[in-house]
Amino acid sequence: MPPRYNVLFLCTGNSARSIMAEAILNHRGKDGFTAYSAGSHPSGAPRPEALRQLESAAIATEGLRSKSWDEFAGPDAPRMDFVFTVCDNAANEVCPFWPGQPMTAHWGIPDPAAVKGTEEEIRQAFRDAFVTLDRRIGLFLSLPLSTLQGLTLQREIEGIGRS
Repeated sequence: MPPRYNVLFLCTGNSARSIMAEAILNHRGKDGFTAYSAGSHPSGAPRPEALRQLESAAIATEGLRSKSWDEFAGPDAPRMDFVFTVCDNAANEVCPFWPGQPMTAHWGIPDPAAVKGTEEEIRQAFRDAFVTLDRRIGLFLSLPLSTLQGLTLQREIEGIGRS
């Protein structure tokens, strides 16, 4: 039986980018991955615009919720194989740090929840974030994880964040 990998997407508020990443990976990688998301300061609820974007891509939104990363730090939490931060350093957001042994990489994406403008501009910001996440997750899923080791794998997942 092929290995199953646990992946945690972190962001500050866990309301848009990390929620979308969790849903995309669970949809696209359901045979080999279980994705989770969390935030250092969760907002309390997913953004409706993020949920609409997922639904428009025919990705399930049931069960998605904004949650603290504390849920994944306890002894009963699933062991993470990969942790990706998706907050945007360029926007002066504080990105959470995840201790431990998982492979980590920063996949910074501008925060669509911070966009002020027309409904169309806000919708476009959420679509742009979705498209970037979907592309990066597709690249991640194409990696031959069972054959990549240590630093090579680390370089690959970090490179995805720059694409």
